[in-house]
Amino acid sequence: MKTGMEHKVIKSFSAGLSQKGVRNHNERLLLSLLQRHGDLPGSDLARLSSLSPPTVSAILKRLENDGLLVRGEPTRGKVGKPSVPMRLSPDGVLSYGLKIGRRSADLLLMDFTGKVRAQRHISYAFPTPEEVFGFLSQSMEQISASLAPEIVKRICGIGVAAPFEMWNWDDPVGETPPSFLSWKDINIPLQISRFSDLPVLLVNDATAACQAEHVYGRGKDFTDYAYFFVGAFIGGGIVLNHSVVAGRQGNAGALGSLRSIGPHGESKQLVDMASIHLLETRLEEVELDPAMIWQNPQDWSKIMRYVEPWLGQTAQELAKASLSTCAVIDFEAILIDGSFPEEIREELVERVRRYIATQDTRGLIPPAIEAGSIGGNARALGAASGPIFSQFLLNTNAGVSVL
Repeated sequence: MKTGMEHKVIKSFSAGLSQKGVRNHNERLLLSLLQRHGDLPGSDLARLSSLSPPTVSAILKRLENDGLLVRGEPTRGKVGKPSVPMRLSPDGVLSYGLKIGRRSADLLLMDFTGKVRAQRHISYAFPTPEEVFGFLSQSMEQISASLAPEIVKRICGIGVAAPFEMWNWDDPVGETPPSFLSWKDINIPLQISRFSDLPVLLVNDATAACQAEHVYGRGKDFTDYAYFFVGAFIGGGIVLNHSVVAGRQGNAGALGSLRSIGPHGESKQLVDMASIHLLETRLEEVELDPAMIWQNPQDWSKIMRYVEPWLGQTAQELAKASLSTCAVIDFEAILIDGSFPEEIREELVERVRRYIATQDTRGLIPPAIEAGSIGGNARALGAASGPIFSQFLLNTNAGVSVL
């Protein structure tokens, strides 16, 4: 059954980089090496790519002429001519990233180097298609109006990160709101095509967050790891051999669905036991507005008496889930990030480490427990990286290494 959340480019290009979006393998290889390693001269690129120096030189010149690369400052070695490093041009290609969450939506415009050029945010009790697509249309219009025309032409697509089968997630404290159910028959690319000609790429929101951590965060430090993103509902992703694995239907790493046990011995999922919605529910019980959790900038200092017990339970659940995950694949690390202040993330990670130390790990090699580094923007950044990777960089899942 089609879910609508798998990676899939729906529309063809119509403007801007349309004729240059699909590059040959060697071009993608050099761009990928520069994306991963930073500024490099042609000699280093030839060594890393196993391409001949003349071939690399010709490709670099072509990419520079296309506006995708710029020259750095020459550096002189002990002998020979000065070395001229090449780097990705920030204005070479840009992409929109939209995160559709259960409590908020975020749109950002990201450039080729991963820098956020512009961002818009909207909060709601529950998402409705009308509100989300209205927000997207208006925000894209505002952002485009603030950019030079030549930059607008360099925008290559829209990545959309949304929960897997969002309509199928019951509200933990009641029935599924009609606003969630209304998404079941929504064709997201078709809706966007009514106000934009840009191609659309869909991805599961937690997989998008994992992609952002992998490309722009600490993911480069590890070969294989599992990734937990704690949002209103917890999700995850997996990385094998330096590649984010989306899975056959785009739902690999659905760590929020790991089995857990409720306080009365009832069968639960991790999403029921280690998500921010539990903290929201507690605040509502004491007549505090849970919207304060999602305010930007985030400050949870005034609700720490309620955050403390939530941290304890979440850490225990993540410790058990981490070991369960490593029982399937011996990940070298577990990375934990989420939609909370940095100090909360650091405390959560430290508590997970302590709980891991007390668990029964017979037959397992306990993983390193590490903090992610992207935070609340991870899902939108990961979404924005999708169109850029699909059109200009190598898909390392195809078995090609760019290390």
